[in-house]
Amino acid sequence: MADALIPAVGEHLPREFFAREVLAVARDLLGRVVRHRTPEGVVSVRLTEVEAYAGESDPGSHAFRGRTARTAVMFGEAGHAYVYFSYGMHWCVNLVTGPVGAASAVLLRGGEVVEGVDLARSRRLSARRDPDLARGPARLARALGVSGTENGVDVCAGGSFGVLAGAGVADPDVSWGPRVGVGGAGAATPWRCWVAGDPTVSTYRPAQPRRRRRT
Repeated sequence: MADALIPAVGEHLPREFFAREVLAVARDLLGRVVRHRTPEGVVSVRLTEVEAYAGESDPGSHAFRGRTARTAVMFGEAGHAYVYFSYGMHWCVNLVTGPVGAASAVLLRGGEVVEGVDLARSRRLSARRDPDLARGPARLARALGVSGTENGVDVCAGGSFGVLAGAGVADPDVSWGPRVGVGGAGAATPWRCWVAGDPTVSTYRPAQPRRRRRT
């Protein structure tokens, strides 16, 4: 773990933390706290599950086919949020890593709400229990109150949306496995990491092939 890049608990992670190889950043994000302040209040989530995506070299990445208007943030400076709309229903949050042009990013998949639980509950009325509030990338974004407005936000700038140092996770407590819902050449890549045994980690689901429409 890059201890020299981790400031005191409660402080924002610096850009140097994110400007590293994507797998290193993904692993070190476990246990860190994502905090979002909105007019409604503050919600903070301790990360327990993330996924790494390696840009144009990764068939599972949105950036695999090159830079587009949608993926432009991924090709920019590390430490910015890449927020996208999934299946026309949900927002998902990624954090850009590596050097400019690498287009690598870490998807925030799950976590524990550690601040603003009541506000998170009001945003996630379908959650039956608190561990489900941010269990899964869409639920996490919803609990935090993140939408397309946060796309491109600098999470290192000390603003309303950032990543705090938090407490890290020891290596024996970290598990690695295939990414959720990724098919094709990237299906077996074990770039999802999570806190073993944590109830806020989402259920693994392999990609399902799309059925062709009958004509």
